[in-house]
Amino acid sequence: MTADFLLIGQGVAGSALAWTLDQRGCSVLLADDPTLPAASAVAAGIINPLTGRKLVRTWKADELFPFLHQFYAGIEEQLGVHFFHPKTIYRPFRSLAEQKEYLAIVADPQIQPYASKATNDSLYTDYINNPFGGLDVTQSGWVDLIELSRIIKGYFIRKNQYYEGHVSVSDLKITDEGVEWKDIKIKKVIFCDGVQGRENPLFDWLPYNPVKGQILTVMVDRYPITSIVNQGVFILPIRNGLLRIGATYSWHDLDWQTTDDGRSFLESKVQAVLKTPYEIVNQQAGIRPSSKDRRPFVGMHPAHPAIGIFGGMGTKGVSLAPYLAEQFARYLLDGEELEPEANISRYVSLL
Repeated sequence: MTADFLLIGQGVAGSALAWTLDQRGCSVLLADDPTLPAASAVAAGIINPLTGRKLVRTWKADELFPFLHQFYAGIEEQLGVHFFHPKTIYRPFRSLAEQKEYLAIVADPQIQPYASKATNDSLYTDYINNPFGGLDVTQSGWVDLIELSRIIKGYFIRKNQYYEGHVSVSDLKITDEGVEWKDIKIKKVIFCDGVQGRENPLFDWLPYNPVKGQILTVMVDRYPITSIVNQGVFILPIRNGLLRIGATYSWHDLDWQTTDDGRSFLESKVQAVLKTPYEIVNQQAGIRPSSKDRRPFVGMHPAHPAIGIFGGMGTKGVSLAPYLAEQFARYLLDGEELEPEANISRYVSLL
């Protein structure tokens, strides 16, 4: 048996790349180990073109955001499924000074496609603390990553191209021409294994900078707001009566355990924003596969041309993965250049 690609890991990166290569007519084997913790299973899946207190435009936003909307909507249409939720993000101003600062920022022509000044603040006033008004961020929303993962898994299972189990580097017989795995001859193996990439002996030289994050799931009695609210924390309505609140950022104690400190931090933050009483029903922790320079890891191993990586997406995987999967596919299949800021060739000196 032969295959064009074996992709190891089925988070948002592996799912996006598997779908992209499959749609280009490649034979793709998708492998995932359900016993390993996955950031995608915890992440809220929010897409947001303007981030941080300074409303910084996401890297390559003009390319990423139109592309991801087409990509996710395209999967939904083709498979008759629903996991993509385009929504505005409402950002209440903390003060009159911030209101003035933000309105000056969104006057910038580069920011204008992602912000609307025509915000109906009265929609939020009964539920959200917004005495100074707020701003709507557009082209945003969220992806139900658990549902996306289930859909892509099911798609490849139906094609008999899914392997559930662990694939370690020692299982692969690597040559310059390709890879053999379980008597299958494969042209290229791409690791999409998130933060586990740090322990992969082929790619442990890449400068990961993992970030732990925690989120709460809460029940509310009355909360008719459908937009995402973001002010120090995000408040994401998943469905009627259920919200997600997040997230924390920690570069130490990198485990998958929830903490009382994380819960207290989120509760103190959301107290300043949310007027509606809530009850915590779940708390989750995950580790985001971030990199030192906050750019992804995409490319082929300098010493093993049949082995590649597609990862290091950090906090922005939902936004980055579709566009970069397309770029990687064009590199692999058409010989086009990779995005230089994402290409792992920038780190070859560390090998």
